[in-house]
Amino acid sequence: MSLGQHLVELRRRLMIAAIALVLGMVVAFIITDPIIHWITEPIRVIAEKRGDDFSALNFGAVTSAFDLRMRIAFSIGIFLSAPVWLWQIWAFIMPGLTRKEIRYTIAFVASAVPLFFAGCYVGVLIVPHVIELMWGFTPEGAVNFYNAADYYDFVFKLMIVIGVSFVLPVFLVALNIAGVMSGRAILKGWRTAVLIATAFAALATPAADVVSMLMLAGVLVVLFFAAAGLSMLFDRRKAKRNASLLPPEASA
Repeated sequence: MSLGQHLVELRRRLMIAAIALVLGMVVAFIITDPIIHWITEPIRVIAEKRGDDFSALNFGAVTSAFDLRMRIAFSIGIFLSAPVWLWQIWAFIMPGLTRKEIRYTIAFVASAVPLFFAGCYVGVLIVPHVIELMWGFTPEGAVNFYNAADYYDFVFKLMIVIGVSFVLPVFLVALNIAGVMSGRAILKGWRTAVLIATAFAALATPAADVVSMLMLAGVLVVLFFAAAGLSMLFDRRKAKRNASLLPPEASA
């Protein structure tokens, strides 16, 4: 294909992805009420504990409520339309990949996507505890009026950060396959990985909820060691394959 044909193909696939995103946003906009009700549940719990109405979600501008719904619709729409736009990206770059690269890409996506959503789900479980923990630092006599945009950004970013942390072991395996890091080099940093996982879990979970902290840290550590073990297995297979390609004189 010529450059012009590539650009036409890219435009067509971008249009399909954009249409899928808009449709996903329409569907997501319809269900924003239960989503807002869910993310504001910690605020209602805080208000109940205080026994007053001085903990609430605050919309400081005329369009704030609509803006919040549009931001939620955009975020959820990206997830709902992910199968379509991921396929469009894949279909555009696939003709330029070798069979081996295609196999690695499929394996990477098939492992990274479920881990990312699993991390987001863990974030969903952790968010209420974190919000209640932060509320505990409010001085006596003060009130908590949470700005809607800031509150949503906090919830969304926390989920994304935990989701990405679950995908990091997949990137370690990808670096191993690319020849950047060996399995032994990855495993050698296990002390640092355990320390980082524990610190991250301690920051992401309430100090009083030791069980949640240990569970999150344990999952991250298990994923790290799984990545290290898989990388060492790949290194062993690569070494055997290279040894089989050597002439008998060289192997002797």
